Amino acid sequence: MSDRPAEGGAPERIAVLGAGLMGHGIAQVFAVAGHDVVVQDPFPEALASVHERVAANLERLGLPAAAVERISTCDDAGDAVGAADFVFEAAPEDVALKQELIERVTAAAPPGAIIASNTSSMPVAVYSERAHGRERMVGAHWWNPPYLIPLVEVVAGADTSPATVEATIELLSRVGKLAVHVRKDVPGFIANRLQHALWREAMALVQDGICDAETVDLCIKNSFGLRLPIMGPLETADLNGLDMILAIHEQILPSIDRTPGPLPILKDKIAAGDLGMKTGRGFLDWTPDEAAAARRGLTDHLIAALAARAAEAGAAADR
Repeated sequence: MSDRPAEGGAPERIAVLGAGLMGHGIAQVFAVAGHDVVVQDPFPEALASVHERVAANLERLGLPAAAVERISTCDDAGDAVGAADFVFEAAPEDVALKQELIERVTAAAPPGAIIASNTSSMPVAVYSERAHGRERMVGAHWWNPPYLIPLVEVVAGADTSPATVEATIELLSRVGKLAVHVRKDVPGFIANRLQHALWREAMALVQDGICDAETVDLCIKNSFGLRLPIMGPLETADLNGLDMILAIHEQILPSIDRTPGPLPILKDKIAAGDLGMKTGRGFLDWTPDEAAAARRGLTDHLIAALAARAAEAGAAADR
């Protein structure tokens, strides 16, 4: 990786493959931090709206509009990565598509470029089978919306070099992300394994008739959900005492759902066309206005929470 710009030199050149929900947000993060970014997508309509979507985000966040000017677009993946120092792949969650794209991109990118995939669940080993130079392949799982959620999980594959992991974490940290090292190449990494374990049990409670969907969400939002921003699950376990946690586990864990695959209730809803907000019905019913209000509310909450966190950090630094 010796041809990468030295610290204090010119910002790395970034290529983002995919102009969708995640891709344009990842590009925005790097553009705001002063990097030149090329966004590639095979669909002209997706590319055509990149600047408009980023500009709208910047206006809402009160950030300088000039960052948009650092983003260019391209419809060919090979051309997009030809001069890149870092490539962030944000294509759809399709194994064959990612494998073909990674094979092509690793052949076209400079030898020293790091290639990072934003898959939400796939191990590095799955999409890097045909990669040219597996030592520079790494997982980089951003969370939606990527310009607000701090976490990026950096996943080391079996062949990923320590230098690749270190350089990726260092770059992400410089642009303001909380980059964590996932040391084993497992499906779902860290946070998604935790999130989906919770979701499976939430769905099981509804499937088994213990409560309805509204009650599940009410219980979470008005109990342990309130303390999660301040205290994680293992901190909370220590707070309560591990002896008490063991006693509770002995009672609860035998009855926790252990279905090895997706639950029937989820499969049935998909078969019925009930996909959530985008179809107007999932576990709950959604009008277009209700769905839009929920999305706005989530974004407003994240902006306020991150602003409060920054203010607290500033006050602590001044003390």
